[in-house]
Amino acid sequence: MGVPAFFRWLSRKYPSIIVHCVEEKGRECNGVRIPVDTTKPNPNEVEFDNLYLDMNGIIHPCTHPEDKPAPKNEDEMMVAIFEYIDRLFNIVRPRRVLYMAIDGVAPRAKMNQQRSRRFRASKEGVELTEEKSRMREEIISRGGYLPPEEIKERFDSNCITPGTEFMDNLAHCLRYYVADRLSNDPGWRNVTVFLSDASVPGEGEHKIMDFIRRQRALISVFSIYCQGTAREKQGQHDEFADTMPVAEQEFIFIRLCVLREYLARELTMASLPFTFDFERSVDDWVFMCFFVGNDFLPHLPSLEIREGAIDRLVNIYKDVVHKTGGYLTQNGYVNLERVEMIMQAVGVAEDNIFKKRKEDDVRQQGPAYLTTGQFAPHALGRRDRPEPVQNARHQAYDMRMHSREQHNKSSAGPSEGAENRGVKRKAEDSDSEPEPEDVVRLWEEGWKQRYYKTKFDVDVMDEDFRKKVVRSYVEGLCWVLRYYYQGCASWKWYFPFHYAPFASDFKDIKDMFTEFEKGTKPFKPLEQLMGVFPAASGNFLPETWRTLMTSPVSSIIDFYPDDFAIDLNGKKYAWQGVALLPFVDEQRLRAALADVYADLTAEEVKRNSLGSDILFISKSHPLFDFIHELYRTECPEGTEIPAELCHGIQGTPALLSLFHNFLFVFRIPNKVLKPGDWEKGNREPWRPQLGFNPNRQQAHLGQSVSSHHPPPAVKCFESQSFKAFALMKVLCVV
Repeated sequence: MGVPAFFRWLSRKYPSIIVHCVEEKGRECNGVRIPVDTTKPNPNEVEFDNLYLDMNGIIHPCTHPEDKPAPKNEDEMMVAIFEYIDRLFNIVRPRRVLYMAIDGVAPRAKMNQQRSRRFRASKEGVELTEEKSRMREEIISRGGYLPPEEIKERFDSNCITPGTEFMDNLAHCLRYYVADRLSNDPGWRNVTVFLSDASVPGEGEHKIMDFIRRQRALISVFSIYCQGTAREKQGQHDEFADTMPVAEQEFIFIRLCVLREYLARELTMASLPFTFDFERSVDDWVFMCFFVGNDFLPHLPSLEIREGAIDRLVNIYKDVVHKTGGYLTQNGYVNLERVEMIMQAVGVAEDNIFKKRKEDDVRQQGPAYLTTGQFAPHALGRRDRPEPVQNARHQAYDMRMHSREQHNKSSAGPSEGAENRGVKRKAEDSDSEPEPEDVVRLWEEGWKQRYYKTKFDVDVMDEDFRKKVVRSYVEGLCWVLRYYYQGCASWKWYFPFHYAPFASDFKDIKDMFTEFEKGTKPFKPLEQLMGVFPAASGNFLPETWRTLMTSPVSSIIDFYPDDFAIDLNGKKYAWQGVALLPFVDEQRLRAALADVYADLTAEEVKRNSLGSDILFISKSHPLFDFIHELYRTECPEGTEIPAELCHGIQGTPALLSLFHNFLFVFRIPNKVLKPGDWEKGNREPWRPQLGFNPNRQQAHLGQSVSSHHPPPAVKCFESQSFKAFALMKVLCVV
């Protein structure tokens, strides 16, 4: 999901990080389609070693697109996914590694957000169906005629969740896809391909980070990012859908090395009582971004990214570093005493922040957008002719869109109105609807009392409760930082409230957190489905499990409300609000499932098991002969994979399998890196670094320079660092 508006803010503040992709297209000759030759040099004039794909960002737009007709069936969805990957592969042309990660079972902290999104999707689907039926009945009752409604099964996007048959089919289709490309596409043949499907626990982006953390290999200079926006309905019933042609989605590169240079200029501090460490400062900057939003914690009420919250935090942060002589974080651990100093500084300004927010909201209700060209207003008696417009349809389209944006600004906040183009809105979110009353009124005296009474139903004088909320939030900050820098510290921890405390509530937090519970394990796929699915999506679950969602005598029936409230929380549209769903009690859920586990079929038991990453290599790969010999000799125990044959990858194969005489797949013992494993072997905490490849070109601010001499901020990896990759998990294809 990511942080709302973060990328837009980042790209506007640091515009040079954006580079538009040059994409070579296939062509036709005498009716025969000639694909792109990906063995040729990259047309973007930079070569890439590795390509990492967070597959859920591909699966969703391919299965239920918003800018074109939806696929008719599952087969068309799979083909669309294949074509999407082909297109990305053609743009990047990785020469060493392609890693594809699909979201697996997520930590409990993430499941709360997943639960909210899936309940919302189900609720919106039901409401849309009811609204269509109501409109049909109304038209018919007035004597109108409508053709019989086409009965078409609605694709339930909730099936894009680990444990469903759809995700199991997708995994099999992707195995076929990889095998086909390795055998038929010359650009793939020397690439090592990893597929981490939905059976492997962890979110896609975190599985990628875990992979990189293990191998500690040289990362490409650029990272690909798809800047696509959801299409907004043109008119209440999409009647203007054909007004403007839909262009093919374009891709951009984000130049991470340039972003680092920007951050170096932003964060560097002079006159420090110690030597400035840019890497530590970047870690702190990442940590401060958590306060404006993340997938695991609600953002603080006084910190909005569109209001310059990150810049405000950075300024306070510099003062704290000067005063205390140290940084906020170190290798995934947080100095809470310094965090409290930052929060108290924000807390002092909270009252003014809320008042200014209200003033900006009122100020945004200004004059409507004035167009230019032949539609622009002109003074009476003007003798010169109006400026001609080049494309009247485009001009009219812009007028309509800008008018809508200006109308929305009153609720969007400063500069947000201009960002609403492409933001997904619901049909029921009509501009003609009155704005809901904001009973908290943060801009008026007594806002803290009203907030706690309205959101938590407690009095603001209840210090113990406020400390409880703050303690949970502090734990969350520590958990999120550890999650990104070391891996999942606890699979069962989650923030047990729908709302965040105020910055001014962060008092005496130094000793609020010690350590997370050890030895926690992720849910199994079907267990997660029970934790995040509404009853309406129960068809993806075994019958007896589904009954627990609907039976009045079920011991967990309260987890699956038919309807639920959405608190707009100061926003205008329902999709921006907070879904007030009951939190799932893990112990009660497991106790209820214990009675129905025996009903699982062999196929369901398989789908409910946890898997491992799959590695694919073609017959032309340098590692092929070595693996083939191991396969022929039944894999002697303890045999190590030579790192030089596979770009530094090491490990001990436990099981080998020959696949169609051209593809070998093998497994390395299923051991997972945990926080602390790196320290045990290296006597120092592990921390992420930017890899550097001396054979690549780095683009810097306004110029392109040879990277044979790396800039001081870029550190090279030591050759022995690949040993951490020996713990990688790989599973054979049966």
